[in-house]
Amino acid sequence: MAEQKIFGYADKISVRQGETISFHVNADGADTAQAQLVRLIHGDNHKDGPGFVEREVAHPVNGAWAVKKQFTQLGNYIPIDDPAGTLKLDGALSLFTFIWPTLPRKGKRQTIVGRWDSLTNEGFALGINPQGHLEFWVGDGKEVDYVTAELPLIKKVWYMVGASFDPATGTATLYQQGVMNRYNSLIGPVVPYDFSSHVRTTFRFRQKNRADIPFIIGGARDNHVLRGDFVNDLYSGKIDRPGLYDRVVSREEFDGIRAGKAPPSAGLVAYWDTSAGYTENGITTLVVDTGPHKLSGTGVNHPVRGMTGWNWSGKNDCFRLAPHEYGGIEFHADAVTDCKWQVTNSMRVPADLPSGIYAIRLRIGPGKGLSEEYIVFVVRSATPTAKLCFLVPTASYLAYGNETLSFDAQIIQPMTGQPPVVTDIDIETYEHGEFGFSTYNEFEDGAGVCFSSYKRPLINMRPKYRMSSMNITWQFPADLSIAAWIDAMGYDCEYITDEDLHKEGIDAIRPFNCILTGTHPEYVSEPMLDAQEDWVREGGRLVYMGGNGYYWCVGFTPEDVACMEVRKLDSGMRAWAAKPGEHYLQSTGEKSGLWRNRGRAPQKLLGVGMISEGFETCAPYRKMPDAWHRTVSWITEGIEGEIIGERGLAYGAAAGIEIDRYDLSLGTPPHTKIIASSGGHSDNYVLVTEEILYAYAGMVGSIDYRIRADMTYYTSFNHGAVFSTGSIGFGQALPADSFENSASKLLKNVVDAFIKDGPLPGTRWTLEEKQWR
Repeated sequence: MAEQKIFGYADKISVRQGETISFHVNADGADTAQAQLVRLIHGDNHKDGPGFVEREVAHPVNGAWAVKKQFTQLGNYIPIDDPAGTLKLDGALSLFTFIWPTLPRKGKRQTIVGRWDSLTNEGFALGINPQGHLEFWVGDGKEVDYVTAELPLIKKVWYMVGASFDPATGTATLYQQGVMNRYNSLIGPVVPYDFSSHVRTTFRFRQKNRADIPFIIGGARDNHVLRGDFVNDLYSGKIDRPGLYDRVVSREEFDGIRAGKAPPSAGLVAYWDTSAGYTENGITTLVVDTGPHKLSGTGVNHPVRGMTGWNWSGKNDCFRLAPHEYGGIEFHADAVTDCKWQVTNSMRVPADLPSGIYAIRLRIGPGKGLSEEYIVFVVRSATPTAKLCFLVPTASYLAYGNETLSFDAQIIQPMTGQPPVVTDIDIETYEHGEFGFSTYNEFEDGAGVCFSSYKRPLINMRPKYRMSSMNITWQFPADLSIAAWIDAMGYDCEYITDEDLHKEGIDAIRPFNCILTGTHPEYVSEPMLDAQEDWVREGGRLVYMGGNGYYWCVGFTPEDVACMEVRKLDSGMRAWAAKPGEHYLQSTGEKSGLWRNRGRAPQKLLGVGMISEGFETCAPYRKMPDAWHRTVSWITEGIEGEIIGERGLAYGAAAGIEIDRYDLSLGTPPHTKIIASSGGHSDNYVLVTEEILYAYAGMVGSIDYRIRADMTYYTSFNHGAVFSTGSIGFGQALPADSFENSASKLLKNVVDAFIKDGPLPGTRWTLEEKQWR
């Protein structure tokens, strides 16, 4: 591994002219980096294209930056805001909560709840020892006394756990009782485990409570000589409704809480009702203390809420229906949604800097590989004047951010039909969890990652990067092929992001006649989808440049739209599946999963929707009979013969990787024309799971007629229209042969027509479109 490494991120993914953007940088082996503002034009070094193209931009931010080593806080936890030290109990105390541990025998201590300093061994806490046993401990800074359950905790089983301590006698009591029912745990009630453990011992000394030790749910305070204070001994699993008393709670009282009774009010210091605060529109990261002192806490790195609790009955599948059964908060010791690095430098975007895709290029040492970084961002015009807009699919960049499928997904090589091509950057991403995961990853306990944020380095959101499992550009660097085409054709174009569209709705796109999507806009929120649908009805012209688009329903956390949430459900091509009862987004309250399964299949807007994926070959399109219809013949004007897209930077042609088809049964507008279709795909192309009711042999590219990319066109109200390519590979075909190719010519015909005001070509024949299929 290289000794000199540099990584960074920006506080914004989209910034307007005249606004300020800040950059957070971490460097190993260097204290100075050379910075250069660049406009990114093309991001693929493929030999058949223009290669990597960037343009340096003069700006005062260029030059030497002071950089340093920065540290990332891993893991979910909830620090409690306790300015008066109310939770600093020096006398009698009792702790309790419900837990669902996922890695009880992980070989490391886990703190469930308490006020504990792992460096100095001071305070008190309830947790799990390295051997997987429940444990309560107190420390005076010199020694630690603890009481341990006799039986180990079983993973993914609900327990009521508690501890009490009487300093007058030194008596410490541990309470562990299973609360498993028919639904709430991994195993059922037929398994003859003994879950109960009740232990009492006498401690030699009392807890020492320094004023600066925080009370934390899910971890404990630690310290390192370089990084200072951080949270360690992180817990993995669910926690439901913890509480704290300033007296000894009897076993009978604990039994009452276990039975579902409200905690007794006498001596109650805090009771964090993790099922409180649920609304029709989601759940915040604030965990509410309903006790007398209102000592609430805000989760760090987005602990997952809207999860089934200890008392889930299996009847209701959404926290909105039965919030009292959804007190579970899931914690993961390796979660990251915000690195919280210090700001290294800031930049004011010039008022005359053209809208586009930019980056701060940072170099240390040799200035390549791990010693080169591009911190990418999109610049918007303060007042847009262009008729053309490129909608940069940043939600999908977040979903794939730092994916490690080549390392962790056993199915990846059979799926892609090739061995991975792994670089030092891929290894660095995999080895260093402080960069966080993609929504195609699982945490160390096997749970799927549902949150992703750009407040951390996104290693694959940089130019020149090739997805190791496929050895092609993917997402951001692939989308630069579209940006390069826009540049080569000389269009005046505005660039905006998914985040802009989500926040501003239709107002973000009203100024434009034509929008181009990215190659793989897979992740879409309801406001994004609504805005585009309404815009097309108002007369907007949408060019869908990809495949497998508008597929997953996502939300953005209202407190910070830099963070996106998705739940992968019972259908669709997915890397993991959400557990029963946990299908709804905590950020918005809506059901996640496929838009198709919510009645909004992509076909209803785009005309096409996901049908197959395959990764070792692509194919060209062939014109279909509709291509010669006089309402649409202008689309293929100037293209000789029947073949379109026979060249490309992704597996050699324009149709492939992930492909979409026309389907009237899923809402394709009935007057949609099929301009061209691909065919003859290899057997590496398989039918998507949402199409399968009963599996049988032959659902592969060489046999199943449905496996094809359909290029479609339809018109809407007020001269609106939608043109769809139905293929991820199409955008990467544009740069072939210096942009002189059939795919490029066809797209230019469409965009030239779409950016003009007034009627579209062929509209004098609209009466013929009434002959709908």
